[in-house]
Amino acid sequence: MEIQPVVVGTAGHIDHGKSTLVRALTGIDPDRLKEEKERGLTIDLGFANFELPDGRRVGIVDVPGHERFIRNMVAGATGIDLVVLVVAADDGVMPQTREHLAIMQLLGIQRGLVALTKIDAVDPELVELAEADVRELLAGTFLETAPIYPVSGVKGTGLDELRAALCELAAETATRRADGIFRMPVQRVFSKQGFGTVCTGIPVAGSARVGDVLEVQPGGKRCKVRAVHAYGREHGEARAGHSSALNLTDLSRDDVARGHVIATPGYFVAASMVAARIDLLADLPRPLRDRSRIRLHTGTADPTGEIVLLDAAELAPGGSALCQIRLDDPVVVAPGDRFVARLLSPEFTLGGGQILEESRHRLKAFKSFVLDELSATESSLDREEDLLATFLLRQHLETTSVEKAAAAIKRDRAETQDLLARLAERKLAVRAGRGGASWLHADTVESGLATIEGAVTRWFADHPQRLKAPLLEIRRAAGLEADVFSFLTEIAAERGSYELLPGGELAIAGRAVESDPVADGLHAQLLEAGLRPPTPAELGEGLGGEKGARALLDRLCDQGRAVRVAADVYVAKEAFDAARDAVVENCTRNGQLVIPELREKLDTTRKWLIPLLEHLDATGVTMRQGAFRVLRGR
Repeated sequence: MEIQPVVVGTAGHIDHGKSTLVRALTGIDPDRLKEEKERGLTIDLGFANFELPDGRRVGIVDVPGHERFIRNMVAGATGIDLVVLVVAADDGVMPQTREHLAIMQLLGIQRGLVALTKIDAVDPELVELAEADVRELLAGTFLETAPIYPVSGVKGTGLDELRAALCELAAETATRRADGIFRMPVQRVFSKQGFGTVCTGIPVAGSARVGDVLEVQPGGKRCKVRAVHAYGREHGEARAGHSSALNLTDLSRDDVARGHVIATPGYFVAASMVAARIDLLADLPRPLRDRSRIRLHTGTADPTGEIVLLDAAELAPGGSALCQIRLDDPVVVAPGDRFVARLLSPEFTLGGGQILEESRHRLKAFKSFVLDELSATESSLDREEDLLATFLLRQHLETTSVEKAAAAIKRDRAETQDLLARLAERKLAVRAGRGGASWLHADTVESGLATIEGAVTRWFADHPQRLKAPLLEIRRAAGLEADVFSFLTEIAAERGSYELLPGGELAIAGRAVESDPVADGLHAQLLEAGLRPPTPAELGEGLGGEKGARALLDRLCDQGRAVRVAADVYVAKEAFDAARDAVVENCTRNGQLVIPELREKLDTTRKWLIPLLEHLDATGVTMRQGAFRVLRGR
């Protein structure tokens, strides 16, 4: 059996004949519950399918029409591709006709037709009046030009024409993508003896085969696909657009429920806050107030929460706003998912729109950077490459791995890697970190370089006599993580802005400091002291105290005229070189360092010798070997 990956949904007021019509079209009774059959009232979702002329099968989801079961209705609307709006000729347009049509519009459905039912129960004149009533309702909606088919589900009048039109529409409807990561909002869960847990739903993306390992979110419970059924038969795979039943092992009935999502592992995490664009219905009785309590319908989930308006104090009917929805229970979403929002008290549909992000933080209203970032995300929802670029830009100076980027845009790793490569070709993304495993947005790189330039400028302004700056101090001043700072300074060095020096220092290319007689005099003092140098505190008199002496000593180090061997020990470069040569000669001749012999040759004491030897250890000249020192590498 071949399946056309398209699902048809019904919509309409209670008792307008939706289930009767489905039964007449398909021969399948969508009312599966005992209570539904006894009361003649659809309570929960029903499922059927019909055959196209070429033999392919198309699924149908029949939704309840009663106002009390709107939650079930919206859950059933998830994953449908086209709608049959059902209106009874004896009633005409009713409240749930309007609400169901609005919900379908909010969910982004763009194709469908109208079945005008129960024409056998009224005179022909009333059928014409009902049709005019329906046409007035459809004005300005996605069904404005949709055909209206008068039918009788009981007598069969008009069913052949309706079935032919529905088949043609289903065959022409664009199918959902079956590549990429799998995601199926759960509509129904049950246990079957001998099989275990079965979950039904309409996958909205990707495909899953027998043997695949999947993940239930929220919770992260792993399970394996034991079997797949679609339209009453065992099938090789569940794919986007197939109304499917998955038999899952390692999963109990209590681990999953309607509202959960079954997906490829590693891409989805339940979020308690989501940012979105909401569009209000034009016929609302009053404006939407900030922090109103709502019920969010997305996928098959319907948690309650509050809506925080981000660019408006309140929203008038028909208005549109960016918002953050803070939920009482988490949901699993992806950027671009459609949603419906209903007020909790009194209950009615407010509007809906698209999810923009899973928020990590509470967003504050009227913050321009928040609004700019969300607007950029919104404008890129339909273009994966641009959506990824927007995500990278919003990470600022935090490097992004391929795995993290893939989870953010809900695309598989191979596709994400390809998108990153294309962004690199457009000069919008840059490889960062060791082995190029992480990425930054190109604009972020430039802003990071500007941040470092500012930190370097300030540091040298505070140390005007210095030629070299410690990289650690520059990084702290710039407020950057070590890996990002290292990457950016390497770029700056390649561009010729700075020179990276041994010992963790940075110099500005072309920077020079004029000769200073005071510094020359200090250097002469160090030369005279040899390996018994005075401390900065002792040198401070006449130099502005210890701080002034340290500044001049550091300047001598920058110029290569002195060496800082410890916090308070500065030695003239000539004396240091002579001492290093003496250590090398001593170790070479004796096989290891003989301290008394060295101390006598250098005419110094333990006070200065120990920091000198520790400095030689740290700089790779010598190393400890048991109780002795030897030359490194020998």
